[in-house]
Amino acid sequence: MTIREETMNPIGLPDPDRSPGKTVVIYDGQCRICAGQMRTLARLDLTGRLTYLSLHDPRVRDRCPDLSFDQLMARMYALAPDGARHAGPNAVRWICARLPVLWPLAALLALPGIRTLWDRTYPWIAEQRYRFGRTQCAEGTCALPRRQSD
Repeated sequence: MTIREETMNPIGLPDPDRSPGKTVVIYDGQCRICAGQMRTLARLDLTGRLTYLSLHDPRVRDRCPDLSFDQLMARMYALAPDGARHAGPNAVRWICARLPVLWPLAALLALPGIRTLWDRTYPWIAEQRYRFGRTQCAEGTCALPRRQSD
């Protein structure tokens, strides 16, 4: 792996440039929880349907020029090969429905009461992820980082 590849994909997940035509999952590569969940998802993807990009990777701007940094920080995205875009809790449900090992979770997340709860809980979890992902936080260091300019 070259230095550039290591910087773009620091946790060694399948890269969309090496596997075109697959779903691209855009996640926060600087979040320990997010990176851990993507590693787990990659292990569960027994059919190799997913590739991954950290939202901090410059290639994300090429794929989604209409999405702001704050939008990307607020939710993960799944970019389907057909061009469809799924965000946040909908992306989680959509991904689960495409990975056979996660079909039971997809069915559970589609239930009316669970779906409503998940739709309300996801934004809060996303907002708090830096706090949850660290064992100790100095004052202000667990807040989500914000880009000064795009």
